[in-house]
Amino acid sequence: MSTEINMILPEPEDCVLGIELGSTNIKAVLIDENHIPVASGSHGWENRLENGIWTYSMEDIHTGIQDCFADLVRNYGKPINKVRAMGVSAMMHGYLPFDKDGNLLTAFRTWRNTMTGEAAGKLTELFGFNIPQRWSIAHLYQAYLNGEEHVGNIAFLTTLAGYIHWKLTGVKAVGVGEASGMFPIDEKTCDYNSTMLEQYKELTGTDLRAILPKVLSAGEEAGRLTAEGALFLDPSGVLEAGVPLAPCEGDAGTGMTATNAVRTATGNVSAGTSDFIMIVTDKLPEVRREIDMVTTPDGKPVAMVHCNNCTSDINAWASLFDEFCSMMGFAADKGEIFTRLFTKALEADPDCGGLVSCNYYSGEDVTGFTEGRPVFMRMQNADFSLANFMRMHLSSALVSLKIGLDILHGAGEIRLDKLCGHGGFFKTPKVGQVILSAAAKAPVTVMETAGEGGPYGMALLASYMVDRKEGESLADYLDNRVFADTKCVTLMAEQADIDGFEAYTERFRKFLAVEKAAVEVL
Repeated sequence: MSTEINMILPEPEDCVLGIELGSTNIKAVLIDENHIPVASGSHGWENRLENGIWTYSMEDIHTGIQDCFADLVRNYGKPINKVRAMGVSAMMHGYLPFDKDGNLLTAFRTWRNTMTGEAAGKLTELFGFNIPQRWSIAHLYQAYLNGEEHVGNIAFLTTLAGYIHWKLTGVKAVGVGEASGMFPIDEKTCDYNSTMLEQYKELTGTDLRAILPKVLSAGEEAGRLTAEGALFLDPSGVLEAGVPLAPCEGDAGTGMTATNAVRTATGNVSAGTSDFIMIVTDKLPEVRREIDMVTTPDGKPVAMVHCNNCTSDINAWASLFDEFCSMMGFAADKGEIFTRLFTKALEADPDCGGLVSCNYYSGEDVTGFTEGRPVFMRMQNADFSLANFMRMHLSSALVSLKIGLDILHGAGEIRLDKLCGHGGFFKTPKVGQVILSAAAKAPVTVMETAGEGGPYGMALLASYMVDRKEGESLADYLDNRVFADTKCVTLMAEQADIDGFEAYTERFRKFLAVEKAAVEVL
């Protein structure tokens, strides 16, 4: 299987479309009947910290997805009036409450906010089930505890993916994987946990079933593109109504799909603005605040460790080097800068030569931070080389995830037969794999489609909806009809790399005292 653009493009009605609204990019991928990407589009954007809340404006959401689709059409080279099927995904969790007239009641509160600690703690105790701060129910209950006036006017509460799906189809529904980041799921029914729904109603008087979106599993049809939805996505008016949509999913579910990690004992690490590891399991670990329990797009339980901070600090330093190149009169390609800096890290000391940094742009639940301050520090006798500097930043991007993974292993016996990596962190060959393998102490596989990421995974879920055979599971569909001939590269870190990451982790744990002081005084 190859991701190269076909010389003879298939007609759009023979293709499937996947769109994902990620943290720094909105991306769209069009795939053919052989699941090969034939065109893609993108739109860059950034969240904003406004009044202490990480958010994206509704205008940015609307214009961003429209520009992404327009970029897809430009790159495809001919009009897209119809596709076989489509689906939309987005960064999971967050809080988008609407009144009965469809008006947004408060600014979009993204997954990145860490202001729901009181609510998350009380709900975890009430349910006997970990409720992370990012989850929609934590945001809702915190707003209730704060006495926010809008709570009594909520007629519909959804996520970013759920909102876009609603705009496209008029249907208030989400996939089960996305729903599992809103409220706990009963794996037997693939629906919200009825006991916990009743507990919440007794606690607050709110019937969540009346305001939460309907839960659907992979393979079900979740509505069709309306005339209004088509015009919303494509204001030019070329796109036609009637396209069937798969249940919308979060970036966790699309990441599992894109890496063929939906079968028990498989896992994947997504590394971009945030990073997380997900392991499909049949043995539930003990309740720990650092471990989320979510589901695959077809409802299997997944143990997840999520970290808010991954590549943002790397991106900032790469921009600084880009500025230096411009100042010196070099016309440097931004992608080439990343590739060279990442590759340089392989020349470094495995423990980063005594350098240390904390990449926290925002709070980090795994290590107990509600706010973050990016900090870099070195001792006078540290080996301050470019290689060590880059190895340090790559290690810092994964070190909180490693701390969470160590906690997960300590919370129960979790079998892991295969670990895949995907996201921008793995675009440069070998580098991200070696660092992750050293952190996880396990071999890491990267598929040739790793760079396609979430929108590709969403397109596959839409393909599964229209192509699956009677009784064919999502895992079987991916194994036998999508990834059977996919080229993969699997690497295992050398013992020196593993020992070096352990040494860096211990240095980082001590350095958290400096990070704490930075949050307090800066």
